[in-house]
Amino acid sequence: MMSTYSHLAFNVVQLVLRNFMRHSNIMVDVGKWPIFTLLSPQEIASIRKACVFGTSANEAIYITHNDEVFVFGLNCSNCLGTGDNQSTIVPKKLEALCGKKISSLSYGSGPHVLLCTEDGEVYAWGHNGYSQLGNGATNQGITPVQVCTNLLIKRVVEVACGSHHSMALSADGDLYAWGYNNCGQVGSGSTANQPTPRRVSNCLQGKMVVSIACGQTSSMAIVNNGEVYGWGYNGNGQLGLGNNGNQLTPCRVAALHGVCILQIVCGYAHTLALSDEGLLYAWGANTYGQLGTGNKSNQLSPLQIMMEKERVVEIAACHSAHISAARTQSGQVYMWGQCRGQSVVLPHLTHFACTDDVFACFATPAVMWRLLSVEQEDYLTVAESLRREFDSPETSDLKFRVDGKYIHVHKAVLKIRCEHFRTMFQSYWNEDMKEVIEIDQFSYPVYRAFLEYLYTDCVDLLPEDAIGLLDLATSYCENRLKKLCQHIIKRGITVENAFSLLSAAVRYDAEDLEEFCFKFCVNHLTDVTQTTAFWQMDGPLLKEFIAKASKCGAFRN
Repeated sequence: MMSTYSHLAFNVVQLVLRNFMRHSNIMVDVGKWPIFTLLSPQEIASIRKACVFGTSANEAIYITHNDEVFVFGLNCSNCLGTGDNQSTIVPKKLEALCGKKISSLSYGSGPHVLLCTEDGEVYAWGHNGYSQLGNGATNQGITPVQVCTNLLIKRVVEVACGSHHSMALSADGDLYAWGYNNCGQVGSGSTANQPTPRRVSNCLQGKMVVSIACGQTSSMAIVNNGEVYGWGYNGNGQLGLGNNGNQLTPCRVAALHGVCILQIVCGYAHTLALSDEGLLYAWGANTYGQLGTGNKSNQLSPLQIMMEKERVVEIAACHSAHISAARTQSGQVYMWGQCRGQSVVLPHLTHFACTDDVFACFATPAVMWRLLSVEQEDYLTVAESLRREFDSPETSDLKFRVDGKYIHVHKAVLKIRCEHFRTMFQSYWNEDMKEVIEIDQFSYPVYRAFLEYLYTDCVDLLPEDAIGLLDLATSYCENRLKKLCQHIIKRGITVENAFSLLSAAVRYDAEDLEEFCFKFCVNHLTDVTQTTAFWQMDGPLLKEFIAKASKCGAFRN
């Protein structure tokens, strides 16, 4: 029996872990999930939290930095909550949830969606064939509706969904469950469906639940002394009880006696648990190697895995998939189980930075295993810092004056990035180094674009200006920049400027660009020969073009 102090310490650890789980996925790119490629860069940048769900990962919900809530996707079973059954590739706002500060979200296989807010309110919508929305009915929920029965007086802090059942955990440690109950997953002691939230008691009576998880038709809970309880379907041993008999009420996982579990997650029919010492345990179905034991045999009791690895700090699984993931103390991410159809029976070290990426790239379907936080940290990368400091008077130590305008730069950056400047600066003694360098052979837009390229690796110019930059790149022997300029020119070629661009390509010895412009001119010969640029072309180049075009058969009837 743990002391009051030990209970308090465990609760503090749980709070820290929950906060860590909520915010440890910083810098995640939601664009790794295919459905988010539908959004514009501006919409992507507005996202603070997001979740991809559905039987084919074809639905998504996201919360913006302004706490607005949007949904888009296929809308199976009205799971988008938009009030109709229409699919949408354009995000629609859920007005009822805007400003609610969503803190936890889960989804079922119907799918139905369940969430709670920072104020402890619970909302549900979507598939409701088994009363998994907790409203006492079985008709689909077409818009988000607050779940009221037995929960109005509670502040809910976490929700979880199985295939067709739901659970909600209150701040004071009470657990409520409802919905489909064919295997006892609601924990009521029977197999009758539960139409409204009902407190789960029996072996949990008098205990404070601190974390919950759902498999397809099973339920798991951790109490505040680190004990684990399971109930519901157990045909694959996913309850960890040493047998495969279903449990209609919560039953303690005795094999974990003496182990303090901090986190628990459920796959389709398997379970992972993480101890306060960073030890990882797995049990249940293993058809795809999702237990990471090196074989495909089901495991009826918890078995420690990844023993030879360093301390594990996070585990991940989802009831709609057969894949598992874990992150270690040093940030290494492992995955195993059904990885894009391939069975990986041992934890495989990936190059990912977080467990969420495993689900984006290898889960089937490519859903999210949790409500994903994409809030950015308050620091800039080296590349971002350099980009921001370009043309900054506050930090620069050198100025170029072009066409009477100043461009502020840093000598160190220029020396590192460009051989031309490295040679130039080495020819000066420090005391002779000018604070302002005059440039008269290039225009301001061209020279500024060049200096900005040294800071960003990017060029943003019109094709006509890119010709001048191509001239500069040739003079400064910047071969990569030459290729970028040629790419810009190719993208911007038109009937009107084709001969001007061809002339520039010849002048700067850009053979690939010259061939591209030549072919364009031949393909549009009639229109091109009527342009001003064609008749202003110098004689030798014009003769060369006509001769080459004739060889290509451009003047045949």
